[in-house]
Amino acid sequence: MFTGIIEELGEVLALEQTADAAVITVRAPLAVSDAKHGDSISVSGVCLTVIAQTDDSFTADVMAQTLSMSTIGGLTAGSRVNLERAAQVGDRLGGHIVQGHIDGTSTVLSVTPGEAWSVLRFTLGDDLAPLVVDKGSIAVSGVSLTVSNVGRDEAGQAGGGQLGGGQLGGGHWFEVSLIPETLAATTLGTLAAGDRVNIETDILARHVERLVTLGLTSPRSPQQTPTPRSGS
Repeated sequence: MFTGIIEELGEVLALEQTADAAVITVRAPLAVSDAKHGDSISVSGVCLTVIAQTDDSFTADVMAQTLSMSTIGGLTAGSRVNLERAAQVGDRLGGHIVQGHIDGTSTVLSVTPGEAWSVLRFTLGDDLAPLVVDKGSIAVSGVSLTVSNVGRDEAGQAGGGQLGGGQLGGGHWFEVSLIPETLAATTLGTLAAGDRVNIETDILARHVERLVTLGLTSPRSPQQTPTPRSGS
């Protein structure tokens, strides 16, 4: 489990792809300072497992499903990634509960700079739109953020494609407002319209959606109302 508070900007040293998998090596001095074989590290929002390490880097396997659902497959040597080690029991939860199990990717629609912050708008597929609410939490490339606005371009078609993607310029969208610290300390500060990011919706929203989908049914028989006891 992660909190979405990025600890380090890492650099991809190598990404070796095979027919249905890949091996990624990332320079991450802080992340490996106390890492062990089998530890989890969030790489731009994707939970990966350490299979080898040096004094300043680690290597992880990436399976086919992860490559198809995330931006990992598009990384090259020199790409910058957001890194976070798994949360320790007893740590302050500065962000929100982030699993590193992304829902898919989203595309940057626009970046609007302001005096004190920048507003970024992203596509949002039909399948994920019910899980994203104004003032709710969302992880974008592993960064815990608060949704500052949601909406839909009625003139376009909702981008409800596979894995929560979206068509540039149409459909549902969400916005986040980023302070200078977030822009400087993460990869979000270099985003431009058309760039793709990994997104993970709030785990609580996912469970609520599942309950609603199942009609709040229960395999147990409803309990009968207990018969009131007469007073003594």
